[in-house]
Amino acid sequence: MRDKPHGAAADTHAPPAWARLEPMTIHENLLGGPPPTHLPDDPEPRELLANGTPPADVAAKYPTSSLAWAQLADDAFERGSVVESYAYARTGYHRGLDALRRSGWKGHGPVPWEHEPNRGFLRSLHALARAAGSIGEQEEYERCTQFLKDSSPTAAQTLS
Repeated sequence: MRDKPHGAAADTHAPPAWARLEPMTIHENLLGGPPPTHLPDDPEPRELLANGTPPADVAAKYPTSSLAWAQLADDAFERGSVVESYAYARTGYHRGLDALRRSGWKGHGPVPWEHEPNRGFLRSLHALARAAGSIGEQEEYERCTQFLKDSSPTAAQTLS
């Protein structure tokens, strides 16, 4: 509150104290961890897949697209080709790690599912955990499952 001379009238034009507080940023990290990583948008592979282009064609045209590799992994898993699914998922996972690092990720911290360009990496990570579990690679299954939960609780819940 402002100091005023003794006996002076109150300043009726000053905003109330609550209005002078600094607003809190909605995305402010109050826990002190690393900020969320948001991969750059790459709409072409997503649009091709949405329009029915075979995932193998999309992966061949956009080999860095984790989304195309995740779709290949899902398709292979659905038809019972678990080892093939594992290989596709691992490729998408590593392509995603490369993209995350280029975006400033330091090996940990949130990778939000809510940011659509992150979904290819998160889907590949989920597919890798699923395939690892299916072939009895328990340590890899546990590592990938925990990594997914740590990266995005929403993705872990959505993809389960």
